[in-house]
Amino acid sequence: MKSFTATIKKGEKQYVALCQEIDVVSQGYTIEEALNNLKEAVELYIEEEGIPEEAIENDTIIVNFEVKRFGKTPQIIR
Repeated sequence: MKSFTATIKKGEKQYVALCQEIDVVSQGYTIEEALNNLKEAVELYIEEEGIPEEAIENDTIIVNFEVKRFGKTPQIIR
């Protein structure tokens, strides 16, 4: 069994779920529906294409970070 990561965003009418490791996207009217649809899409992708070598070799690291709202860079970095 291989573990994958889902990123879920609220769209205008539905939630959009993305599996970044293999670049598969799905959607649903609830978070649960979007995630279930993504799981199904990933399973179908793997069934047809296999797991890409990049997804096997590299683990994805998800990190949350903050930035100042409307922050400005103090100097230009060249």
